[in-house]
Amino acid sequence: MIGGFLLPLASEPLLAWPLGQTGGTFWLPPQSSSTAHYVDRAFHLILGIASFFFLLIVFLLALFLLRYRGRPGTLAQKAPTHSTALELAWSIIPLVLVVVIFTTGFYGYMEIRTAPRTAYEIYVVGQKWKWTFRYPNGYEDGELHVPVDQAVRLTMQSQDVIHSLFIPAFRVKMDVVPGRYTTTWFRAIQPGEYDLVCAEYCGTGHSDMITKVVVHPPGEFERWLRQADEQAQSLAPVDAGRRLVTQRCASCHSVDGTQIPNGGPSFKGIFGQTHTFRNAPPTVVDENYIRESILDPSKKIREGYEDRMSTFKGQLTDKQITNIIEYIKSLQ
Repeated sequence: MIGGFLLPLASEPLLAWPLGQTGGTFWLPPQSSSTAHYVDRAFHLILGIASFFFLLIVFLLALFLLRYRGRPGTLAQKAPTHSTALELAWSIIPLVLVVVIFTTGFYGYMEIRTAPRTAYEIYVVGQKWKWTFRYPNGYEDGELHVPVDQAVRLTMQSQDVIHSLFIPAFRVKMDVVPGRYTTTWFRAIQPGEYDLVCAEYCGTGHSDMITKVVVHPPGEFERWLRQADEQAQSLAPVDAGRRLVTQRCASCHSVDGTQIPNGGPSFKGIFGQTHTFRNAPPTVVDENYIRESILDPSKKIREGYEDRMSTFKGQLTDKQITNIIEYIKSLQ
């Protein structure tokens, strides 16, 4: 396994890519977006040039070791001090290659960075250690759903540290930085499911910051978004809270009493308990305490745990916080 992709056995003509994808090359997953070929072209160009010069240098090194090795009775010859032709060659050839690489990469870069004006907008929040995708109608999901063959523009922000949204099959990778917005776009050309990961080390749960992109066939994305939003609106408070905890909290807090490594306390049975803190007097876990912990988690740091949780201020409405509280109260 290299970079999260499974390399084939000698008898396999294709790669076994994640989530059932097939095709691609030894180095790269299948091209599944309209701009993937720009990245592949630059990659194969640089790989070809590097491979050629690597083999050339190794060949010349072996040749010179054999041909000019020391022999009994042979005197060392005076080395030449200047060769205009050689100096021109090692100056002009690299210059041409650099210009070719730059031109290839720059053309693809401009295409990848310039989103169409008609692109569908999705807002993305990266937070340790999960992704949240917010659609124009206000619906939020932990997976990225998009329509096939339509440009999609992602406007991204981090709530804590630097993350990096990476969709290998689309050749899309962009840092998600706290305190500012970054953007990227793609147009998926094949319905299916694709890996979406964080490509910037962001802490102990970095390797768990994985979700998927679901590319819907023509006409199905709008239906999915409408049904998902209607279902979310019709959920009972406890069910809505369960859904929010699964999306927003499950990477750090369990609901079955187990302890997640380097995470926070489990939600099971905590309502009504009295907790002790490193920077505050003991407090009973009630509605006000849970709300305060969601909006200002550093105000009371529980004994035995680190101050790692980021605030959800501005990300959750009062109704959503109430639903989370109702769900936690049900975990007795």
